[in-house]
Amino acid sequence: MASEAAAVARIDNVAGIARLVAYTRVHTTDVDEAADSIGRIFCPHALDPLRHSWPDFHALHNCAAFDGLSVNYVAYGGAVSIDPGCLDRFFLLQVPIRGSAQIRTGGREVDSGPGCVASLLSPTLPTRMVWRDNCAQLILLVDRRQVESRAAALAESPAGPVEFEPHIDLDTAFGRALRCQIEYLVDLAERDGSASDLSPVMIATLRESILGLLLIGQRHNLSDAINRSALHRETLPAVFKRARESLEAQVAEPLDLEKLAQVSGIGVRSLQLGFKRHFGVSISGLLLDIRLKHLNARLRNARPGERITEIAFDLGFTHLSRMASVYRAKFGESPSETLRKSR
Repeated sequence: MASEAAAVARIDNVAGIARLVAYTRVHTTDVDEAADSIGRIFCPHALDPLRHSWPDFHALHNCAAFDGLSVNYVAYGGAVSIDPGCLDRFFLLQVPIRGSAQIRTGGREVDSGPGCVASLLSPTLPTRMVWRDNCAQLILLVDRRQVESRAAALAESPAGPVEFEPHIDLDTAFGRALRCQIEYLVDLAERDGSASDLSPVMIATLRESILGLLLIGQRHNLSDAINRSALHRETLPAVFKRARESLEAQVAEPLDLEKLAQVSGIGVRSLQLGFKRHFGVSISGLLLDIRLKHLNARLRNARPGERITEIAFDLGFTHLSRMASVYRAKFGESPSETLRKSR
């Protein structure tokens, strides 16, 4: 079986089809092995070759992992049914480069094919797929927490599930930009030989670019909130934009009204009245809200060993019991519950 799988991998490679060949994780003609091995990389799923496709079945999965995302080349011989249910931990962007795939997710159906249609799967929506005609796809996996945290920041709202429209037209400016992004990541991994060799700054920049492109370019359940937030920021008078930017930049610093007014170019009293009018809260209220959002993002992406108290003090919180109370009121859970979910 191993020699047959290797032969399959070589056939794809010689034909110039397979990508990320230095990152091969699975190549097999055994259905159970394919389901188990690929399931460990993505998530557990049912994998069944369609009846007429059993003799042609093979699976090839190449995967280059980055921080918070991965790029993958996945190919199946013949035609297969794939039932992962809910993905739970991640979003999947699937760009076909050979064959076709029919996807049913969240009550929507997508017929995808090379150069025309890609699919975007959300972790909270149940999904079933059929890949046909020796289908091969480039797949971008993005960590769920990264997407939800960035969406919450853009929408200026508590973090929660993000559910995308699954159909992506690759013959649009957005579709072409998205495909260029995933192909650029693949090229980087192939050129450098190891995804771990890329600098953290480059990976972070690429990740932020992809998150922004997805959340602004593709319709989802928070799109309207993000658009309203963007419109509000655009129409906000310059003095109050400067004031908010200053609070964001110095989130951990004690509030100094005179200094903030000087930076903004307006008197203290006018600044206070303007905050109530434009933001609906006091200056200290907005600073607290900014700190809470930063705290939520830090907890959701906490490194092993980081503690709530350290993060909270780093963001300027001094009264931990009050912080915990307002945090629960805003996000519906305690800071410790948020941190526990990130582990």
